[in-house]
Amino acid sequence: MKRFLSIAGLTLALGLAGCSEPEPQGRGVYMLIDTSGTYTEELEKAQQIINAILARLDPGDSFAVARIDTGSFNEKDIVAKVTFDDRPSMANQQKRKFRDLVDDFVKRAKPAQYTDITGGILQATEFLNEKNPGNKVILIFSDLKEELKKGYNRDIPLAVDGYSVVALNVTKLRTDNINPREYLERLEDWQGKVESGGGSWRVINDLDRLERILLN
Repeated sequence: MKRFLSIAGLTLALGLAGCSEPEPQGRGVYMLIDTSGTYTEELEKAQQIINAILARLDPGDSFAVARIDTGSFNEKDIVAKVTFDDRPSMANQQKRKFRDLVDDFVKRAKPAQYTDITGGILQATEFLNEKNPGNKVILIFSDLKEELKKGYNRDIPLAVDGYSVVALNVTKLRTDNINPREYLERLEDWQGKVESGGGSWRVINDLDRLERILLN
C-alpha cells in the first residue's frame, strides 16, 4: 500500500509540473507615429510600413497603431488595434478593416503641437502587457525630439524588460545640421532610457532593412 501511495504521489507531482503556465506565443507590435510639425509629411512612409507589417502578421498576433500627440498616454490616440482571429479568413477581414482605418487617419491627420513620446511608449507597454505575446515590439516613427506641454510630467522610468524598441525614420532636424551633437544626443538619450528599462534598442533609417528585423 505504501509503495502504491508513493507512486501515486510521484505521478501527481509530475502531473502538476506538467500543468505549469504555457509560454506566451505569437507576436505583438505597437507602432507609434509622430504627427508633430512637418512630420505629417512622412505619413505615407509610415503607411507603407504598416501595410508591410499587416501582410506578415499571422492569426493570433496583435497589432496597434497610435499617433504621438500632445498627451499620448491616452487610448484616444490609438488609430487602430486588433488581435487577429485564429481563422485566416476572419484575420484577413480584420487586416482590411485595419488598413482602412489607417488610410483614413493619414488623409485626415493634422500636425500636433507637442510630441509626447514617453506617454506613447507607456501606452504601448500597457497594451502589449495585456496581450502578453511571446515577442513584443514597439516601433517609433519619429525624429525622437520630445516636446511636452507645460505641466505634463514624463520623468518616469520605462519598464520595457523583454521588449524590442525600434526607432524608424529618425530624420535630422534643421538644428541637427548646425550641431550634429544634438542628433547624436537624442539617440543616446533614448537608447539609455530603453536599455535601463530592460529593453533592447535599435535605430533603422533604411526602411528596406525593417522587413528582415521586424517579424523574425
